[in-house]
This record gives sequence, structure tokens and C-alpha cells, in this order.
Amino acid sequence: MPVGTQGTIKGLTTDQLETIGCQIILGNTYHLELRPGSQLIDDLGGLHKFMNWKRALLTDSGGFQMVSLLHLADITEEGVTFQSPVDGKPMLLTPEESIHIQNNIGADIIMALDDVVKTTITGPRIEEAMYRTLRWIDRCIAAHKKPDVQNLFGIVQGGLDPVLRDICMRGLVERNLPGYAIGGLAGGEDKDSFWRVVAQCTAGLPEDKPRYVMGVGYPLDIVVCSALGADMYDCVYPTRTARFGSALVPEGVLKLKQNAMATDERPIDPSCPCMVCKNYTRAYLHCLVTKDPMGSQLLSYHNLSFMARLSRDLHMSILEGRFPEFVRGFLRVQ
Repeated sequence: MPVGTQGTIKGLTTDQLETIGCQIILGNTYHLELRPGSQLIDDLGGLHKFMNWKRALLTDSGGFQMVSLLHLADITEEGVTFQSPVDGKPMLLTPEESIHIQNNIGADIIMALDDVVKTTITGPRIEEAMYRTLRWIDRCIAAHKKPDVQNLFGIVQGGLDPVLRDICMRGLVERNLPGYAIGGLAGGEDKDSFWRVVAQCTAGLPEDKPRYVMGVGYPLDIVVCSALGADMYDCVYPTRTARFGSALVPEGVLKLKQNAMATDERPIDPSCPCMVCKNYTRAYLHCLVTKDPMGSQLLSYHNLSFMARLSRDLHMSILEGRFPEFVRGFLRVQ
């Protein structure tokens, strides 16, 4: 899922996203409530209409901001009090308020508010966050006013502790939710620990419901997590790396700011059918990324096209029974 934190993918229109083949976009409850406000979005017909997006939407609960804006947040059993980065005013985000805001926004998938801590933290705080996440899911379920049109996903927490992860998984599965997310990862832990947690969670969550690994967007991670049984991912990586002047290619990353690109007449990726690779050279893009915002726009378009094509190819390889061959081919060029 491309991340449109404030209802937009930076530099791209919804028409372009449809052309790329994006089926779902992620928005963030915390940021959308700050600006323009969920009530205004609701009054104007919901986020789909507001941003002119006819396909699926998912909204994060705002819980991730406990980590990313920790210096502005105070976490208690009631909820999370943030200091607004816009005007400095306090904003209390409770499980009930998070669901109310998401009901107003109108996304197809909404996320329960969870207590998020970095995986690199050890000790009682991890256990406290896991049990609080389970208590908060019940408050989210009780507050959810549109279960017939909005799918509420619970989030598995527990850090790198397999016992805590198992307790949280079993608790969420007992509540029979429409889908489940694996949260609290991609926060500095080593890859082996990351993949072990994903493997444990996908093995313990229902196979007939979506299993969503939050905050994961590197191509290698998506392929490995898919092999472990995960279905959904989100990350700012494809568009953020574009803004730094880098393009995703089968071999890894192509840095368009390098001097060697200045006279290179090849497309980013000769095998890529996107409009950027069909129409522009590396030399032209090198010129843009150092001087013009259009460079970021074109690289964002290409990078999202790359990820969409990777996802489609991966999906088809599973349906056609050739996933092992797909993985071997993918790893061969990395």
C-alpha cells in the first residue's frame, strides 16, 4: 500500500495511482484529524470522495505516532495525549476517539488503536503495551459504529518476545476480527528477529483472513514475508527514496544523483513498462532530481510502478504454483 498520510501520495494524482495499478492507499488518522479534520471530511462525503479515490482505503489508528512523535506524547490507560506539532495544543487520542475519527473518515479498513513501543526496548514496558493493546481492542470494538461497511483489524504486539506475541495473537483471534496486523516491527531490530516474529504470527493467525505486516516496504522484505504467509504491507520507502533521487530496479537501487548518470541515455530500467521508463533517460532524470521537483514526481511514479509490478508478479506466481521459482529468480539479481 502506498502511504498517503494526509490523503495524498506526495507529487502524484489519484488518476496516476490508478494507472500504476494501486488498489489501496493508506491514510493516517492522527494527521487527518489535525488537518483538515475528520468532521469536515465526513461532511464532504468521506475520504474517498474528498480525495477522488474510488478504490480501497485503509486508515492507521494513530498509534504509530506514539513512537514517531514520542517527545510529543504521553501514554496512559485512557489513551495517548499528543502535543500538536501544528499549534502546540494537547490532543487526547483514546481507542474510542480513534474509531470515531476513522468512522468519520470512512476508510474500508480501519485499525484498532494499539500501544506501540520500539522492538529494541526490553523489560516490563513490552508486556504492559501488549496487555494494553488487548484491553484497547475491546474498547475499539465497542466504539465501532459501522462494522458492516468498515473492517476493523486488530494489531499483534509483544515486541520480540514469542510468549507475549502468542498471548496477543490468541487474544485477538478469540475476538474474531475481519483481519489482523503484525505491528511493532521495522523499528531497529535485526532481520533474523524480524522474520522470526513474522513467521510466528503468520503461523498463528487465521489463513482465511488478511495478515498485514505494518511498516514494511523493502522489496526483499515483501518477498520473504510473503513466503512466510503475509498478505499486506505499507511503507513510505518507495516515495521517500524517490524524493532522495533514487529509483528502484531489479538489482536494488539506482542513484540518479550520481555523476555517472549525467550522460546516461538509458531508461531507469529497460524491462519496466511504466511511462517514466518509456519516455525519459537517466540523464534527464539526473538533471531533474538535482534541480526540479518534477524529478521526485517521476521517480515516485516509477518506484510505485515497480512495487505494483512486483506485487502482481508475486501474486500470480502463487496462483500459478511457481512461487519458489519466482523467489529464486528475484534473489538471483539482488
